[in-house]
Amino acid sequence: MKPCRSEFISLRERRHHVRIWGDDAAPTLFFLHGWGDVSASFQFVVDALQGNWRIIAPDWRGFGQTQWNDGPYFFPDYIADLDGLLEHFSPQQPVRIAGHSMGGIVAGLYAGIRPERVSRFANLEGFMLWISGPGETPDRFETWLNQIRDNNSTFRHYSRKEEFAARMRGDNPRLTPERASFLAENSLSSVSDDFTFAADPRHRWINPVLYPMDEAKACWRRIAAPTLLIAGRNSPLMKPFIEQPESYRERLACFPKAQDAWIDDCGHNIHHDQPEKLARLLDQFF
Repeated sequence: MKPCRSEFISLRERRHHVRIWGDDAAPTLFFLHGWGDVSASFQFVVDALQGNWRIIAPDWRGFGQTQWNDGPYFFPDYIADLDGLLEHFSPQQPVRIAGHSMGGIVAGLYAGIRPERVSRFANLEGFMLWISGPGETPDRFETWLNQIRDNNSTFRHYSRKEEFAARMRGDNPRLTPERASFLAENSLSSVSDDFTFAADPRHRWINPVLYPMDEAKACWRRIAAPTLLIAGRNSPLMKPFIEQPESYRERLACFPKAQDAWIDDCGHNIHHDQPEKLARLLDQFF
């Protein structure tokens, strides 16, 4: 495996963990992980990249080794954290970003909010947004208030890391035993005599206000960077778009300079399932 190092930087009064691969003099790629993931999971893609890159991958706030919030998590914070991260590592030059799932959603919105800051953008299944229907607000807020009051969210505990690896393989048969073991080693933290996912369980609280789809589209339309949208052919999150391709084409059309690529025999976690194919696409695109 290609070696990496850790840095801890202060962003918006939070201590953020950032994982870095490669030579500091090499061209830089920013990798942004999704919800329920950590920066280390990009290791398989980094190993497969052929280009000479410096890869910078943060743990989002409340994930991995980055500091937790003192309370709920709100989506705009991730956008502001990304802005601070880029200001720290690339204050003058526009950047190349590859974002998976939530990381792709954050980067896609940011690339439209500050189009001059992003030179190229690879979106790995980061264009799905959860849309609430009319009238859902009272129930969502009530659930959220109850969660804050009770403060009893938790992630599952495991007596051994191997149990977490086995659960991941049960959820995703494409994941090899070696990769599952690596993810278990780098995704868990110890709690007493057990292990649990290295993240603030308050991430499991419902978001009382969902990001409006029309506003997301408005951001996407402002993106100046060439954009590559990458999806797994077997991803459950892409199934609705495969069944209703007009909805997929409508979203794709919002990205002014977009092309798309589909990877066969691949689920939602593209960087776990097909890191070699993904790396080839990223090397070519960037």
